Amino acid sequence: MSRNARINALLLLAVAALAVLPLVLGLGDHKEEPFAGADAEAETAITEIEPDYEPWFSPLYEPPSGEVESALFALQAAIGAGVLAYYFGLRRGRRQGEERASATPRHSPAADAPEEDSHEVDSPGGDSPGRN
Repeated sequence: MSRNARINALLLLAVAALAVLPLVLGLGDHKEEPFAGADAEAETAITEIEPDYEPWFSPLYEPPSGEVESALFALQAAIGAGVLAYYFGLRRGRRQGEERASATPRHSPAADAPEEDSHEVDSPGGDSPGRN
């Protein structure tokens, strides 16, 4: 197994462990919503500290349910990942194209022109070699 393959396997294992361990260990079982987002956690903490707190502004769009909110968040993440993948793919393609262009010598049209015979030079006597 190559070094890159081992690194990729270890990274995949780490991601799987991060996804599965909280479920297996029961983290968050003591909460109403064990895996609520950071916004909900912050709102709960603020209302515990200051019950009369009123937000400065309200959201422009309030999704009808938590599932819709999660779907919109996933869509936003997917679009962002697509934009990043496109950008990095474009950069890599351009770099590979430049490498190929610099590796292949440029072919000029002057190189295709037939060479003139340099041995046929007029002699001072007016007779050129090869002519009768």
